[in-house]
Amino acid sequence: MVMMALLQRVRQARVEVAGQTVGEIGAGLLVLLCAERGDGEAQSDKLLAKILKLRIFSDAAGKMNHSVQNMDGLGQIGGLLVVSQFTLAADASGGNRPSFTTAAAPDEGRRLYDYFVAQARVLHPLVQVGVFAADMQVSLVNDGPVTIPLRVAATDGLPR
Repeated sequence: MVMMALLQRVRQARVEVAGQTVGEIGAGLLVLLCAERGDGEAQSDKLLAKILKLRIFSDAAGKMNHSVQNMDGLGQIGGLLVVSQFTLAADASGGNRPSFTTAAAPDEGRRLYDYFVAQARVLHPLVQVGVFAADMQVSLVNDGPVTIPLRVAATDGLPR
């Protein structure tokens, strides 16, 4: 299967649970994260490395040339707001109700989400999170808009 993330370059983003803000960032990346059956820490590490190095922030000429770790080329660091999103594994090919059978089981999904967040906090100083398996309300101001899907296959571990 594939571990995947949907990235949104944001000016700001916030996640609330039961009316309380649990995570919030200014400029940076909203990372909607999904683990599928068969995914492991190697895929998580490769996906995180790709996210941190992905050059999708504009330079002075307006060209996407900077990463979240150096958003302006002068050392400005953007935030990461990491939110679990098992629905990225949806398969709607069989009818009108999506199937989520390829999503990791809840215990494994939580383990990989927690691992991803822990590694992100080691490698990046500004990391906020949602609450795994909670009913969350996510608010964002998409910058651009820029939305990028990333996938790392369990079989080859290479970003797609």
